[in-house]
Amino acid sequence: MSLFSKSHGKSLRLNALAAAVAVGLAGTAVAANKSTDSTFVPIASFDVMAGNGSAVAEIVDVSGNGKQLVYTDGENEAIGFVDISNPAQPLAAGTVAVGGEPTSLVVFGRYALVAVNTSESFTNPSGKLVVVNRQTRAVVAEHLLDGQPDSVALSPDQRYLAIVIENERDEDENGGLIPQYPSGGLKIVRIHGQPTTWTITDADLSPVAANAPAGSDLEPEYVDINQRNEAVVSFQENNHFAIVDLTSGRTLNEFSAGSVELNNVDSAEEDLISLDSQLNKRREPDAVSWIDNNRFASANEGDFEDANGDEGGSRGFTIFNKSGVVEFESAESFEHLLVAAGHYNEGRSENKGVEPESVEFGKFGSRQLLFVGSERSNMVGVYDVDGVEPELVQLLPTGIGPEGLKAIPSKGLFVASTETDEAGAGIPTMINIFEMQRGDAYYPMIVSDNDINGLPIPWVALSGLAADSVDANTLYAVSDSFLAKGYIYTVDASAHPARITSRQEVTGASSSLDLEGIAVGADGDFWVASEGKPGTRPNAILKVDRATGMVTEEILLPAELEDNARSNGFEGIAVTGDAGAEQVYVAIQRAWPAEGDDDGVNTKIARYDVSSGEWGFVHYPMEAEGQGGWIGLSELTALPDGRFAVVERDKGWGASTGLNAELKAVYAVDLANAAFDPYVDGVAPSAVLSKELLVDVLPALQANSIWTTEKLEGFTVAADGQVYVVTDNDGVDDAPGETLFLNLGNFNDLR
Repeated sequence: MSLFSKSHGKSLRLNALAAAVAVGLAGTAVAANKSTDSTFVPIASFDVMAGNGSAVAEIVDVSGNGKQLVYTDGENEAIGFVDISNPAQPLAAGTVAVGGEPTSLVVFGRYALVAVNTSESFTNPSGKLVVVNRQTRAVVAEHLLDGQPDSVALSPDQRYLAIVIENERDEDENGGLIPQYPSGGLKIVRIHGQPTTWTITDADLSPVAANAPAGSDLEPEYVDINQRNEAVVSFQENNHFAIVDLTSGRTLNEFSAGSVELNNVDSAEEDLISLDSQLNKRREPDAVSWIDNNRFASANEGDFEDANGDEGGSRGFTIFNKSGVVEFESAESFEHLLVAAGHYNEGRSENKGVEPESVEFGKFGSRQLLFVGSERSNMVGVYDVDGVEPELVQLLPTGIGPEGLKAIPSKGLFVASTETDEAGAGIPTMINIFEMQRGDAYYPMIVSDNDINGLPIPWVALSGLAADSVDANTLYAVSDSFLAKGYIYTVDASAHPARITSRQEVTGASSSLDLEGIAVGADGDFWVASEGKPGTRPNAILKVDRATGMVTEEILLPAELEDNARSNGFEGIAVTGDAGAEQVYVAIQRAWPAEGDDDGVNTKIARYDVSSGEWGFVHYPMEAEGQGGWIGLSELTALPDGRFAVVERDKGWGASTGLNAELKAVYAVDLANAAFDPYVDGVAPSAVLSKELLVDVLPALQANSIWTTEKLEGFTVAADGQVYVVTDNDGVDDAPGETLFLNLGNFNDLR
């Protein structure tokens, strides 16, 4: 198959397994969203590699009837086509070679107008405008351009095509500083008659050259056109804008993009999300989009480090009027939204943070919506810009590196194309298709509240889950090793979305932490499992004081076992018994090689008797490995009926490429009556558990994610019998970054 479709229509939205899909943002740190009767829901994700053999899908546009998408694939020097006659079932529709690197395109009637880079070098740039008949797939015209084209835009009346000639700089030349010649410019194509007869002229950007920081090296980046045939052009490295009249070619106005004071952002890559920096950053806008004839929005990505080593990019978006006055500045608020939603990519903190690169406007009925894409956090913010200040409508997850955004109001659709894959893991370059449907926002499913300083509680990569023994609405989650410190999060599961209301650092351990499992003891304190890493940290059971987060007990495996440990160690943890006489159970993710333990497939569940200090082990029977790669355990939970739940999953993601997700399931085992035996002289116990399928979670993950997530990590049963699961988003590191938090219904209904 060439696509992974999700029907978020009535059948799945009412399915008990997908009960948590209809969630809103009200009352959370994700902020004061606008109340509305309808929001966007993902209905399909198209894999461009499996479908069309494409390497990337960077810029995307749609046909006038809304039935065909066209996208650029620069790596293959081609454009691709997708049939969205049924947008929930997109179909591959082939590619056309364009004789160079397509950098942008627009659809004009039966044609695709493609800007193609054919440059031999930075100092000898060249390109062409290629006109492709979408119906016959023939190249019907080519117009040579005296420079390297980038962005293109078609005027609403379809009389003009504007082509940005960037002539980008060589970042290895003179430290990447500008000026570097030749300069770029703006081409104006007058569309009249047959494509072979179109004429191309240069806009007069001399006023910009006179006032931009780099003078005559303009390097324009992006262009959009309003109803008056006025183009707004961004000059990213120059931190500048121009308003150009396409009829005359004159520059009507030009002005600096300015800078932004940012407060409480993370500017250090220390594997912690620390919102403690104050920065002043040049906006350095990338994409621009008119909202109306007087206002436009810019995505302030940043792309230049000046001679002083100062890097631009203000981590948000801005709304200007065409006279150059700032009407709205998001400052740090956009980044804070993504922190609260668990989508902050900490590995970009020293650079440009969430890096907004794309922006798109669309009028859906009476609603004026602005879409802002974060390239590094794989998310699009949707804002209503009808009033004085934008109001957040929702956040939408995407594939890795959203680049092209396209609103399709006539069909109630929004499309995001991504330019990055993680092929080894089975995460392709994809086109995400969203449809406006009645109901509250489905995503995010879990967000954080603000802390006492009014800042979002940072979190990523949730792992194990545990339930409070009394309060049915309170759950606990742990971070894994993605952050340099280990945390326990308190979750209010009654809210929609679920809310992380507090976090507590775990301190006092003898080594670094990779918290993978959590349980609540009879005395109310926590027991957590920390996964080992050979040569770095041991596998450990830790008892943690609820009030302080201090480790009060630390229990390690017998040395002869730890010596055989592999990187897939302790995962879930469960505890039974009274304080001081607990039985603590931990799941070992995968089999460890050991003398006398020659199974190599079935892993083990360990039991530690607190009063006696003795360890015992029993084998857990693993499912046979399929297309989803290796299989391991991710969670261990005590169930209300006296049995224990074990999460067993493969490494697979999505479908149709790489590692296909096949196993994301919860099994029940009887540990109370199992034969736990110690290792004797290095020989492993022989007993093997029997198991019973409790719930197949794969359908729920497929229904509620844009690309089925790999890491089903947390499972718990609340005090009222409600069953919850959570996925680990890998810290948005080489992964889309979705976190699914789902209520699977009542435990009694699962059996």
